[in-house]
Amino acid sequence: MRTKLKRRNREAFGEHSYWQSYSDMMAALLLIFVLIIAITLAIYKQKTVDLEQSQNSLGVARQELEDARKDLEDARADLEEYRAAIEESNRELESSLAELQQAYANAALTQDELNKAYLEIENARNELTSTKQELENIVGIRTDIIGALQSAFNNSTMSVDAQTGSITFSSDVLFPYGSAALSAASQSTLRTIIPMYLDVLLQDNFRDYIAEIIIEGHTDTDGSYEMNMELSHGRAYSVAKFCLDSRNGLTEDEIEQLKGMLTVNGRSYSNPIYVKDAFGRVTDEIDMEASRRVEIKFRLKEDEMIEKISQVLNQ
Repeated sequence: MRTKLKRRNREAFGEHSYWQSYSDMMAALLLIFVLIIAITLAIYKQKTVDLEQSQNSLGVARQELEDARKDLEDARADLEEYRAAIEESNRELESSLAELQQAYANAALTQDELNKAYLEIENARNELTSTKQELENIVGIRTDIIGALQSAFNNSTMSVDAQTGSITFSSDVLFPYGSAALSAASQSTLRTIIPMYLDVLLQDNFRDYIAEIIIEGHTDTDGSYEMNMELSHGRAYSVAKFCLDSRNGLTEDEIEQLKGMLTVNGRSYSNPIYVKDAFGRVTDEIDMEASRRVEIKFRLKEDEMIEKISQVLNQ
């Protein structure tokens, strides 16, 4: 009987040990599985980050490649221009050499004559360079004058027209409405602006090129043409008279020079200013306030400039 009990206990204990070992093994396997999944996820996340970084690096590399491609295209375009210029120079050189060789063959030039011809060619080239520079100086005189005016007015509220070099005063600022008499408040402004403008035109570099200094009055379209003609001329004349007064900033010498080139014009409402829309396009509506104005501008001695160009070419 005792032997049977011992056997049953061993069987029960053996069966319990079997299931406990099985559970431990399954728990260990589950833990290993979880660890594998965690490691896999960590590796996946790291790979994802590495991939994003690689993609970002690839994007930067692509942009750099695109920039390099554009630079290369620009360089190719510049190279083509240089190549065309070199080819043109080569053609001119070949033409000159051919003419020189033909002249040498026809005239049987001696070495001394050939050296003389080379010297004449060099002198002609130098003279051509000098002539080109002088022509550029003459043709560019308007640009130089406008540039000097813009520099003089750089810190001023008055602006210089980049195309004509003119300055414009609002008649509403200078005169009472319908009047040609300068207001007291406007005279201080004119004493500052007028000498700045005329000092540039009358300086030694530009004075000989100036044919006229023009003071021009304009009105709006209210009233008759004749009435506005008288008003616009009267306003221009008032500004001119102000300029010729030595108390207003010009020296006696500048006033004498100004008398030889000053012109006063009244334009009535023949040249109004039109309103522009939001896109900068001119409309049919007249800007009445902007049309009431006095302009000061200059005209170059174009005939004299042409004569100087002809003299240079004849030389």
